Amino acid sequence: MPRRVDHAERRGHLVVALLRVAARHGLHAVTMRSVAAEAGVSLRLVQYYFDTKAELLLAALRQLEQQSSQRWAARVAALPQDTDPRAVVEAFLAEALPTDGASRDFHLVWTSYAVLAMTDPDLAAQPFVDGPRRLETHLADILRRAQDQGRLPAGREPAAEATRLLALTHGLGTSLLVGHHSVDTARDAVTYHLDQLFTEVER
Repeated sequence: MPRRVDHAERRGHLVVALLRVAARHGLHAVTMRSVAAEAGVSLRLVQYYFDTKAELLLAALRQLEQQSSQRWAARVAALPQDTDPRAVVEAFLAEALPTDGASRDFHLVWTSYAVLAMTDPDLAAQPFVDGPRRLETHLADILRRAQDQGRLPAGREPAAEATRLLALTHGLGTSLLVGHHSVDTARDAVTYHLDQLFTEVER
């Protein structure tokens, strides 16, 4: 009896192949043919599941968005419930830095999409925008809880601080990717800003 084809699995296999090509050569180097070669399938099979390159790129973007949410949630969920609020924020921000091979590939491809979205309104309207907004809201909630516990100065605005911290880590992440910062100097910069945010209460 012939094996039943799992179409979702095949689509996922092609998306992963695209992400590997993009991480290795850049998003600009991705073609339907390069994805087929990476996946070890025919070009016709790629075209069967994705009518256009744009459709394939969008599917990969959605996969990245899901991975991002899962990675952030897993890092925070791994902390004990009684973890100090500052340590929770540090864990949350650590995910925004490309500090190893896997996270570097992830951030490299994600940043490539960001650049593409600057000149592609259709792409900018996709999960690329929604994911970071959810993460910013999540971080603001963590800071708000820290404030309720007396660990964050009452005069601080959690939503504005979340925006500032994520902007800082995203910028540092790009600097890491291009070699302007090392992992240590990037982490030191995050620690410095968290000191400014939290030590006012700790003193």
